[in-house]
Amino acid sequence: MKKLPLCVDCDGTLLRTDLLHEAVFRLMKQSVFSLLFLPYWLLRGKAFMKSQLADRVIIDAALLPYNESLVNYLKSERDEGRQIILATASHHKFAKAIAEHLGIFNKVVATNSNINLSGSNKANLLVEMFGERGFDYIGNSRVDLDVWRHAAGAVMVNASTSLVKEVVQDCKLVKIFPPEPRQLSHYLKALRIHQWLKNVLIFLPLLAAHKVTDLQLVTNSIEAFLAYGLCASSVYLLNDLLDLPSDRAHPRKRNRPFASGAIPIAHGVLLIPLLLAAAFAISVMLPSLFLLVLFSYYLMTLIYSIWLKNSILIDVISLAGLYTFRIIAGAAATSIAPSFWLLAFSMFLFLSLALVKRYSELLIVLQENKVNALGRGYHVSDLPLLMSLGIASGLLSVLVMALYLNSPDVNKLYENPQILWVILPFLLYWISRAWLKAHRGEMHDDPVIFAVQDRISIYTAFVISVVILLATNIRIS
Repeated sequence: MKKLPLCVDCDGTLLRTDLLHEAVFRLMKQSVFSLLFLPYWLLRGKAFMKSQLADRVIIDAALLPYNESLVNYLKSERDEGRQIILATASHHKFAKAIAEHLGIFNKVVATNSNINLSGSNKANLLVEMFGERGFDYIGNSRVDLDVWRHAAGAVMVNASTSLVKEVVQDCKLVKIFPPEPRQLSHYLKALRIHQWLKNVLIFLPLLAAHKVTDLQLVTNSIEAFLAYGLCASSVYLLNDLLDLPSDRAHPRKRNRPFASGAIPIAHGVLLIPLLLAAAFAISVMLPSLFLLVLFSYYLMTLIYSIWLKNSILIDVISLAGLYTFRIIAGAAATSIAPSFWLLAFSMFLFLSLALVKRYSELLIVLQENKVNALGRGYHVSDLPLLMSLGIASGLLSVLVMALYLNSPDVNKLYENPQILWVILPFLLYWISRAWLKAHRGEMHDDPVIFAVQDRISIYTAFVISVVILLATNIRIS
């Protein structure tokens, strides 16, 4: 007996993502001001809005996260001679690209400028094509109930138990692809909790001023640390949603929760404002200047994520500035004037680390025999220049440290300032070694992860801390 045609939904079923959400963030990446048109487009109907988005953005079907188990099932059904139809509410432009990439569909029916092929619209079209109960349907959500009511059989993907119970009342349950559990680790990874380590810089003004025994200032610094962490996580989520295409083309970043489809884009959209609201709620307990600094940091990160990230050299200077912003935030939270020496040292050191990050990313591009880094403005031919700039910047940070140690400011704060000179060779060694490992391709493309996992880096930080304590001689006021 010949099997009935098998109609397949796309978003959340064939794909572990939603193409409408993807298109909105692609548009935001290309031209953030175009988002102002979204309400107007939506007022003219979902079909019109999807058509406008499809006219403006390109989605690479080869990079999308597919439900591999379902794709394999469709291929086996196709091999048995069954008709496979892609029936999706996504725009026809995107659906056609997916069909061409997979090469398993006999026909594609999708949203166009006149009709949004979802729910009852999809059900009516499939009944018109194959007749009542003349097809099986694969879907994942409640909006598919309208289609299942007219289908002969149901294949359910990532569906809840309650939805399964409703579907079996209307049609035969053929197969279930159980939902993949959403683990807390996926969300923690998306929030990049490990990146909160950068916020330790907030405590530097307090430590540099030797005010660690002031309980109120310590409390302020801890609150600032939490506020900055929540704010930064909000930005990381947005950054990942804007960078989906380039992340999926990257050998390591393709496993990030949003890029891989482990977390729905909609969850990120919800978490971004919640985290940001929590950050600013904590900020109101701190001096008003800190709130201004935090807002400036957030604004700067938005500008970086949307525009500056793709601008050569400007991107790494911006990253160095964002690191230094954390020191300024710590100063604002404690009302301690930031030291010129500390800010200058920070800019040069973190510019060097930002260049390490770009160098390591570009080295991977070279190893893959590519010329350009997707989503960046760099070419593999820029590798020698990035290394030269990075090493020079790192050594300049050591020079700033040496000039500081020779300044009158040191004698005011340290009982034995001459001991601090021991720091310099350790800094020189660590920076030089970091670049040597980057040159050999042994550097993680995230210097923060490298620093916390590298045994030599940990030892170096420990020695420098001991030297500072010895120079201070416990004379903290």
